[in-house]
Amino acid sequence: MSQQLFFGVSWRERPDAQQHMFAAFKIVKQLHEMLWYLAEAQERTYDPDAADEARELAASVTSLTRGGLAELFATDIDALHVEVRAVLMEISQEVRGSYFAEVGHLDPNIAAGADLAGSNLRARRLCGADLRGACLIAVDLRGSDLTAVDLLGADLRDARLAGADLSGALYVTQPQVNAASGSADTRLPDALSAPPHWTDF
Repeated sequence: MSQQLFFGVSWRERPDAQQHMFAAFKIVKQLHEMLWYLAEAQERTYDPDAADEARELAASVTSLTRGGLAELFATDIDALHVEVRAVLMEISQEVRGSYFAEVGHLDPNIAAGADLAGSNLRARRLCGADLRGACLIAVDLRGSDLTAVDLLGADLRDARLAGADLSGALYVTQPQVNAASGSADTRLPDALSAPPHWTDF
């Protein structure tokens, strides 16, 4: 980033630019996170129009990452988050719906933003659940099927994932996986890898 926005000069060389550099880094980091989610959304949707919408939005975000500081700081990041969130939610609902997420087959406590810290969800079929932003700290998900489960922003610190199937989970990221405890038989999306600290539990 410093190569593009600050011509290769680091904040150590220009202490006076430190505040601007750190602010720019924070924005660019958010933009790249949006691109990660939008790329997955394009792959997961069955609706060509939704895919086009995600693709066009990703192109707009990409252009911001390649622009200059003035454009970067002039961007309304909060408004962009809202726009991206709307697209991600639309595609999440579509994908989850294909697993009967809308017909009430799940425990109503398993919901977006739920506090499930320490809960026993072992060997459960959670397909299609919306756990966006849920607190899943130390939750026991060993052997559970999380296909099409929306995990956007879910807190997976110390979550027990040994033998769990997250290969088809929605919007799960490497930092989330790194914060959890898994095993050799935990299934992950192709774009993610098991962290070195994972062992069999």
